[in-house]
Formats: sequence, structure tokens, C-alpha cells
Amino acid sequence: MNDKQTKPKPEKTAKTREDRLKAALKANMAKRKAQARARASGPDKEMKE
Repeated sequence: MNDKQTKPKPEKTAKTREDRLKAALKANMAKRKAQARARASGPDKEMKE
């Protein structure tokens, strides 16, 4: 059995994990910003009518 084929390199694994976390954080921040914008503009439109 060859250990190189069964185990990924720790450096590559750490990099992909870091990339996944970075992408998840970016998506989460975009979602939170959109929610904040919706909350900020929501009540103003209802009060004007």
C-alpha cells in the first residue's frame, strides 16, 4: 500500500479548508448586508403610505 495515495497532503487540505471558510464568510457577509439594507429601507416605505 502506498501512503501517498491514501492521505492528502496536509498543506493542500489546509488550503482548501481555508478557501471554503473564506468563501462561506464572504457569502455570509453579503447575506447580512442584504438583510441590513432590507431592514433599513423596509419601515420607511410603509410609513410614507
